Amino acid sequence: MERVEDERSSLAWFLTGACGIFSLPAMILMLSFVGFCSLTVQAGVPPEQVVFMTGIVWALPAKVILVSSVLSGASLATTFLAVTLSSVRLMPMVAALVPELRTAKTPTWLLLVLSHFIAITAWVFAMERVQQVPRPHRVTFFAGFGITLVAANMMLVAVVYRLVTDFPPIVAGCLFFLTPVYFLASIWNSARHRVVYLALAAGLVAGPLFYWLLPEFDILLAGVGGGTLAWLAERFWRPRREAGA
Repeated sequence: MERVEDERSSLAWFLTGACGIFSLPAMILMLSFVGFCSLTVQAGVPPEQVVFMTGIVWALPAKVILVSSVLSGASLATTFLAVTLSSVRLMPMVAALVPELRTAKTPTWLLLVLSHFIAITAWVFAMERVQQVPRPHRVTFFAGFGITLVAANMMLVAVVYRLVTDFPPIVAGCLFFLTPVYFLASIWNSARHRVVYLALAAGLVAGPLFYWLLPEFDILLAGVGGGTLAWLAERFWRPRREAGA
């Protein structure tokens, strides 16, 4: 069976990845983009800029920060810094996924291009399925999913932009909130070490605390603080676990 799969063409694997648009992660992300589209309408962002933003600034939280910064009258430098810091969180995802995709013959430029499509939804989808794809076809598989997902969301916001003007704010907020809820549930369900649970729990507790203390850096500080606490706990537990074994 594995040998038959290896003989499938690159186009077949690209289309297999593209069919991931019908998966639960992709559907939740698309609903979240409907909520984001409602936010941009209320902010007065023109539809062509929303479509462009969807394709170029891929991660949804970064786009929300960008729109919020524009609404608050923040300077270009401040907005750039805020969006950049929000995107730093994607670096570990890239570092975890790229080794699963690459082969000895994969050009670096191609991996750099595909890294643009690595955000929460694409990362969860790929990490759950990439092991089932023959390594020579993993880049093609992920390219099919990432490109299709971005293109679909660009078309989605173009279509629904004028349809969401009547959405109550609470509906738009709930739609936008679906993606982080799904991501949290997926990580919690797939975790294999207790240190992961500790990092998630610490981040959930630290998030509201830092939002109250330093709202401009709450996500960054909660992530760094939760991850550092989990790392220290692992360093503390490991010698005792090994000694007990």
